[in-house]
Amino acid sequence: MTAGHNMTKLPKSSRTTSVEESIGTRRLRNSQESLSELTETGSSTDSLKGDQTALAPHGRVLGDSATIKDDQDSNVRPPSTLMTGSQVFQDRGESFFKYERRPPRQESDPTDQWVRSTKVRLSPVRPTGPLPALEESFATATLRAANRIDRDCLDYSLPAGKRPVERFHRNLSDSRLLENMGSDSASVNSLRSTYSVLSPIRPQDVRNRSFLEGSVLGSGALLGAEELDRYFPNRRVGVYVITWNMQGEKGLPGDIDDLLLPTDSEFAQDFYIIGVQEGCPDRREWETRLQETLGPYYVMLYATSHGVLYLNVFVRRDLIWFCSEVEHATVTTRIISQIKTKGAVGVAFTFFGTSFLFITSHFTSGDAKVYERVLDYNKIIEALALPKCLPDTNPYRSVPSDVTTRFDQVFWFGDFNFRLSKDRVEVEAIMNHTAGGNMGPLLEHDQLSKEINNGSIFKGFQEAPIHFRPTYKFDIGCDIYDTTSKQRTPSYTDRILFRSRQTDGIKVVKYTSCPSIKTSDHRPVVGVFQVKLRPGRDNIPLCAGQFDRGLYLEGIRRRITRELKRREAMKNQSSSTICTIS
Repeated sequence: MTAGHNMTKLPKSSRTTSVEESIGTRRLRNSQESLSELTETGSSTDSLKGDQTALAPHGRVLGDSATIKDDQDSNVRPPSTLMTGSQVFQDRGESFFKYERRPPRQESDPTDQWVRSTKVRLSPVRPTGPLPALEESFATATLRAANRIDRDCLDYSLPAGKRPVERFHRNLSDSRLLENMGSDSASVNSLRSTYSVLSPIRPQDVRNRSFLEGSVLGSGALLGAEELDRYFPNRRVGVYVITWNMQGEKGLPGDIDDLLLPTDSEFAQDFYIIGVQEGCPDRREWETRLQETLGPYYVMLYATSHGVLYLNVFVRRDLIWFCSEVEHATVTTRIISQIKTKGAVGVAFTFFGTSFLFITSHFTSGDAKVYERVLDYNKIIEALALPKCLPDTNPYRSVPSDVTTRFDQVFWFGDFNFRLSKDRVEVEAIMNHTAGGNMGPLLEHDQLSKEINNGSIFKGFQEAPIHFRPTYKFDIGCDIYDTTSKQRTPSYTDRILFRSRQTDGIKVVKYTSCPSIKTSDHRPVVGVFQVKLRPGRDNIPLCAGQFDRGLYLEGIRRRITRELKRREAMKNQSSSTICTIS
């Protein structure tokens, strides 16, 4: 035992010599084969150049820095010899040294120990050249899809020095978060490149923020001023309201594009609110037709009903993240509550920091039953239990006995059944003498306008000027008023009214009827509005992007099928030939 190494001497004999020669010959053959195949060894061959060994005539190993003399019969190479010639053994010298110090097992063959100690260890294969530079664009398929919805995601594809700093700050859920992390830029950049393109969040920030309610400050909230200005610089949202008494007809119009997407409108709106009275028996079919017409840009946020009263809310798909959970309530105005032909259904939700209430109703019918209709109104505003869990954005202006005072923006529409207090002949004479859409002389006899002016109904509500003909009562499929024996007087029974907590909170863009829909004795009435928004806080329960996915897919499938049929018809028409005989 010298210098901490096991130097076991073996007696000289012919048997030992023959074993050494056979082992040396086999090892030389293997090493020559490996060294001759340069294309397979790659960079590892270079590291073996200084490690090549030769065998003496009697199997003795010749190193690069030291030669073992003939009179030495050691079967183990000194560690200094192994570590001075090869870079591989220089890197692994410590581990090899420990391997040499380990005592061999008693039952093992000493010759096997010599073979294992002199076994060549290849270094890991390393690339011959520099690695290719990573692309700066994160244009994966998922992110490209996100960019089509939220263009701000494109900020990440720009180099770090060219990104708009102000816009990047607004992408954060809390604008103060990045400022607090700016002190440790190295760790921030490391985390951002390692995990995702999102900014990292420190544990202390998670501890200090209540994710049950979110940030209660308007500046750093998801629904706050920064996010609102980003999507709505003028802080107004477009609302499209429809009311229509369908008369319970099973057949739906073949095309409702004129109802939802009129050609005289420059842009589509952000919200589509459709209220139906005496709806068709197949409510799901009606909703599918709405989705098919509005197409993939819109999703149905909510749908509810009260008997044959239907109310549907559609929203632009990229705005659904700023909507709260939707709540609804119903009221029946019949003496027997199980009969749901008359009453109201209301839907409430918050968009950014503005609370909305939409009510569609059907009041008592009859020319002279004005008092009963006023009673219907009063019962609805007292019994409609909204909001339930949504916070009141302005509680000091709310009145417990009036549901319409608990919301910022209210739209009430439906078949109110208020008539014109004139007989049929006089009404037709007035209509024949009106020109240019001036319906003032006719509205002087409107029961609803009189009750509003008296303050007995719809307190605080407004209605846009009416420039269209009465929407009730037509013969089915034509523009002629009632020709039956009852000879009902044409009237403005279908109306859209609104109220706002803010001055000029609701701006009227359009208020008209849709004369092309003739499957009912009522004409649909359409109202387009620009509604003022205000920033919100994160203390409201969000809808989390939920919508009726099954309806969406079915509507898109029908839309595609319809387009394919149209193209096929055009193809057949263009390929047909017409023969003429002169």
